[in-house]
Amino acid sequence: MQDTRPLLIQTDFPPLARGELETLQVNLGYKCNLSCVHCHVNAGPTRTEMMSDATLDSVIGLLEQGAVSVLDLTGGAPELHPRFRELVRRARALGIRVMDRCNLTILFEPGQEDLAEFLAAEGVEVVASLPCYLEQNVEQQRGKGVYSDSIRALQALNALGYGIDPQLPLSLVYNPVGPVLPPPQGPLQDDYQRELGERFGIRFNHLYTITNMPISRFGAVLLSQGQFEEYMDLLRANFTEANLPGLMCRSLISVDWQGFIYDCDFNQMLDLPILASDQRRHVADLLDEESLAGWAIATAQHCYGCTAGQGSSCGGALGA
Repeated sequence: MQDTRPLLIQTDFPPLARGELETLQVNLGYKCNLSCVHCHVNAGPTRTEMMSDATLDSVIGLLEQGAVSVLDLTGGAPELHPRFRELVRRARALGIRVMDRCNLTILFEPGQEDLAEFLAAEGVEVVASLPCYLEQNVEQQRGKGVYSDSIRALQALNALGYGIDPQLPLSLVYNPVGPVLPPPQGPLQDDYQRELGERFGIRFNHLYTITNMPISRFGAVLLSQGQFEEYMDLLRANFTEANLPGLMCRSLISVDWQGFIYDCDFNQMLDLPILASDQRRHVADLLDEESLAGWAIATAQHCYGCTAGQGSSCGGALGA
């Protein structure tokens, strides 16, 4: 697979500094039951990387210090980690808001039959990937049969109160098909709610539009199709300075499956460590830090993806 990293490292992106830490985003491993075209971590069924017990214990230690208010769990399919449920329980017992970035189809994997009930019982916020409300577009990105399973999963979540009970928020995530910017988030959310509601009776709270990053699997596709430079020109041409204060890297730390920390999960996949020292920093190191405010943020050309147009983050559009 072709690597876009050498093309992204040299950058003229504006310098950024951290504010106070609010969110700990933890990648529990790259194993997943799907292999999606737009996946920026190259997750899939054959991946074996999984967070160790020692590293996960350091994550729990940081949570117990009261350092963060939000725990954002991702992967791969984070639910496949053998201690996923323990981590969720420990965080919720501390009053921490927990987000599960769920691919929906994981609810039907062997051993996960009671997953939806567990998430509801713990009051976990489900952030579910559904890159389009149309079957053809979803299966183009995620594979045959994924759309129907996703619809069944959303209906099962609704039956438990997700998207209806204010204590059980359900958000969907949209990624464009191909090298284009997402459409405006508000009107697209209206389209999703209308189409999914009228056709399947599905309800959800929010739609998050996320720009495809020119890295990993999607970056390799751009290079193979000769579209990389054109896409980068699109991102740079739509740079919006007003998005800079709201960038997720200013209040989030991304932890990879080995425990190393990054300014965001995109930097994680480009192996751009946090700039606090000349050496890699580990999540265990954060146990001794009083504050991260003022730390410089590592930037590269892909950062234009988060600032283009309406902006993009793990929480959707910045300018919506």
